[in-house]
Amino acid sequence: MAGKEDEKQERDELADSLNDLFTNLSTMIKGDLQGTNNLLELLEKMNLRVTEEYKGFGDVASGLRVFMEQLKAKSGSFDEYVQQIDAIEQQVTEFEAVISMLDKYVSLLESKVQPFYQVPPS
Repeated sequence: MAGKEDEKQERDELADSLNDLFTNLSTMIKGDLQGTNNLLELLEKMNLRVTEEYKGFGDVASGLRVFMEQLKAKSGSFDEYVQQIDAIEQQVTEFEAVISMLDKYVSLLESKVQPFYQVPPS
């Protein structure tokens, strides 16, 4: 009888030990899964934050695109004026060349006429 009780007690101890083992193993797995779940929640929050930030970048990029199109349209309207300014600049350059030639011609005429118009000293 003592042998059966010892055997029963050993089985109860073994069952208790196995129960403790499985309980602890279950607790460890639950903790590991909870840690993984926490990491996934953090990753989700980070993704949402990055999504919001990139959405803001998209809005900025869209605004810049509109601004660039407006600038392009404005610069296109200035092309006519730039062409007019270039034409005026070309005319001024040609006018300066004509003035330079006239100035040389007048100097030449002055040098030829000057001996005839000398004023005698008083």
